[in-house]
Order: sequence, then C-alpha cells, then structure tokens
Amino acid sequence: MIELRDLTPGDAPAVQRIYSGASVTFTRTHGMTAEEAADYVENALAHARTTPRERWCFAITVGDDVVGLVKFRNRGHRHAAASYILRENTWGNGYATEALKQAVGYAFTHAGIIRLSAKHHPDNPASGRVLIKAGFIRTGTVPTGPALGRPGVDFLVYEIRRRDNQT
Repeated sequence: MIELRDLTPGDAPAVQRIYSGASVTFTRTHGMTAEEAADYVENALAHARTTPRERWCFAITVGDDVVGLVKFRNRGHRHAAASYILRENTWGNGYATEALKQAVGYAFTHAGIIRLSAKHHPDNPASGRVLIKAGFIRTGTVPTGPALGRPGVDFLVYEIRRRDNQT
C-alpha cells in the first residue's frame, strides 16, 4: 500500500536515490548530486507555499520509505502536466500506477484541474502501461528536439479528463 504526502526538508537523500541509476535513463543525463536533491526539495517546498499554486510534488511512500515522486504542473486553463519517477529497485510493484491514480484524484478534487496530460519516451513502454492503468488515454505524439545530448524523438502523449461527477 502506498501513500502520497508532501515533501519535507529531510527528503533530499531519498530524492537523490530516486534520481539515480536506471531511473534517470529517460529523464536526465546523470543522477542528482546531494546538493541538486536538496535544491529540488527546497524548490518543491517553495512552490507548495505559493498562491495560486502552480506545481505539486508528492512523495510516494511505502511505510516510511520514500520510493518515488509524482507531480503535476499547471499549464493554464485548468490543465496540468503529470509526471512520476520511482526508485529503480521498486519497479514492478504497481506503485507508480497507484500513486498516479491518487494524484489524479487530488488534481481533480482539490487543485481545480479538469485535464491532466502526460508523455513518455517511446523506449519506455512501461511508463505507457502505467498511464493506461491509471485511466489515461493515448492521444498522439509530440516531437521533441535534441535534448540532454540525445537525438530528438516523438514522445507518446496521453490525457485524462475529469468526469462531471468528480468534484
């Protein structure tokens, strides 16, 4: 059973472990340093204090262990972009799917969001399966230019919309 919670200042070492190894294959060119992880957490905490809030970042916890992050960023017009990342040694347990479902519920009931979108690298089909299991529907692709020292690829794009009875 997983739970989502706000990040705390003490989560920087966990964030550094999450952003390392195979977990960063499709997100970063390198793992986070301790300083980068501390800055990441500080930035997330600063965004949590803003009004209106534009970014949400939740720790995915199993017991007391922070195993990943799920986040969404307001893109305007009650639309937000969602993303998630898990520590490599926790893959395959359904944690990302359950965390994303909880984040979708939060976005639709507490954050005023009516549409969430997400994308994933085509070489990461597991991420697409997470999105589909969480209720997202594939809507197309979006080309990305060369980034992080890699050639451009077409990312697969998904979305989920709030139903009228979800408030």
